[in-house]
Parts: sequence; C-alpha cells; structure tokens
Amino acid sequence: MAFFQLSWKLSLLLFLFNLNLFSLCLGARKLTSLYQPPPMAINYHKGTLLEGNLPVSILWYGEFSPVQKSVVVDLLLSLNPQNQESATPSVSKWWLTIQTYLKKAGKKAAHVDLSNQFSDKNCSFGKILKKHQVFGLAQKVNSKPGGLTLVLTAKDVAVEGFCMSNCGFHDSNPKRNSAFVWVGNSVSQCPGQCAWPFHQPIYGPQTEPLGAPNGDVGVDGMIINIAALLAGTVTNPFGNGYFLGSADAPLEASSACPGVYGKGAYPGYAGEVLTDPTTGASYNAQGINGRKYLLPALMDPSTSQCSTLV
Repeated sequence: MAFFQLSWKLSLLLFLFNLNLFSLCLGARKLTSLYQPPPMAINYHKGTLLEGNLPVSILWYGEFSPVQKSVVVDLLLSLNPQNQESATPSVSKWWLTIQTYLKKAGKKAAHVDLSNQFSDKNCSFGKILKKHQVFGLAQKVNSKPGGLTLVLTAKDVAVEGFCMSNCGFHDSNPKRNSAFVWVGNSVSQCPGQCAWPFHQPIYGPQTEPLGAPNGDVGVDGMIINIAALLAGTVTNPFGNGYFLGSADAPLEASSACPGVYGKGAYPGYAGEVLTDPTTGASYNAQGINGRKYLLPALMDPSTSQCSTLV
C-alpha cells in the first residue's frame, strides 16, 4: 500500500517576512498555503497515471447538508468540458493543465465520471479516526479498478494529523489500481490553517480574508484541498508518476505552487482574483449551475511555471 500524505514541515524561508512556512509532501495541501516559488520542473518517473474514464465515488462521513454536497459534486462535474457552461474562466480550463501532464506521458485524457455517493452520517468508525481507518473507509466504498474515492469528513470529525500536520492526503491500492483522497472540513478545527485564504491565517502576514465563493468557509476550503489533491492523485497516484524532489516528500502538480490563486501572489496574498459584484466573494473559476470556485494554481509542465486562470 502506498501512502501519500499532505503534510507540512516548518522551514525558514522568505526571511524578509520572518515567516515560518510549511512544505508539502506528496499529494498534500500544506496548512498555511503561503506562496513559495517552485525551484525546478516536475519530472515524470514513468509510473502509472489515472487516465481515460475515471469513476469517482464519494463517501460523506458525518453530517453534510445537501447544499454542501452539491458544491463538491458540481466541482467534479465541471471538470469535464462537455458539462461546462460557457462562462469563463472555467473549471474545465483549469483541468486542461492536468490533461497536459497525461498527454506528455503518452496517456489518454482523464474523464471524471461521478460513479456513486455513500453517506455515513452516524460515523461508523467513530469521530476520532486514525489514518488506517480512513484507508478502511475508502476500501469500504470499494472503488472500481482504476477509480478514485473521495473520503470527506465533517467538521466535527478529527483525523490523525489533521490540523497538526496536514489538511488532507491521497493514498492508493496498487492491487486494485485504485486511489483515494481524504479531505476534512476544517471550519471548527483549524480554518486558519486549512481554509486560508477564506480565514485569517495562523502564521504569516495577517491580511484580510477573502470572501468564500459559496458562502461556506469550511466547504470552500475543502474545495481548494480537493482540487489540489485530485490533481496530484491523477498525475502521481502510486508515487512514481509526476513529482518534484524526493519520492518520500515530493511536490506534485498543485503542491508545487502553494498559496497561488491569481497573478501577483506573494506570501499572505492569494493574488489578483475575481470578485462577485453581488456577494463580494472571491473566485477564479466558474462551473456548472452558476457555481464559482477558488482553485489552486497548477505547475504547467510545458513551462515549469505556476499557472493561474486569472
């Protein structure tokens, strides 16, 4: 079993700001997500990628409202161009960068297919989970071979390492050629770590938080982490795909560009993003059903630069 954690370490970077920043491990979203320029290109290590038809199942662990579920589901459906409405910049355009990774590796484009949704409102494994229990939950859903499972935990569920060392992680089952992503709702546990820039950060410059595009700091924070981990899982599902640095602590398509959401990003500043004239919320991508999202920058494999939609 391969295990890819979205973790962070304290590092002395950006001394001009005298900040303590957190670095990402494979497939991970760092806690503070403040910008660090990527040093090199992401290389392909000749391993299996998730290509072609990609069945995605969701396990809702704990209490999620119908509106919260629809925000996540609409994001997944928006990844496919045929579902995307004409509004720009679009979620499907953001996903095109991931398709570039696949194309450069000689693989088929990844088409996300929402397969099944399961709800465990009563939290059958309890509300304090070890990492191996998260893996068990993913196996319980029994993702199809070549498929992906999203394990999403509610705001009152604590997961080992959550807020202390990670905001989510991805893992895999090589025997079934399947992978899973776990992300938690941080709104009542550590929004300053895992829902930035929609909440005041715990570390770094104390800039004004951005407005959450769907009016839910916890779920909009989850969207950022789901998107980042989804990008990393497709391009590096088993630890031998696309990554930068050590295989034990790699940077992936999104984790190589932490804290970047628009042009001009710098530590504590997400960059130039769009503003909804009605709600004042911030976003950089539009999806189906009029949805707006703030999606993380991706390392463009053609230019080795962090690519943003705006």
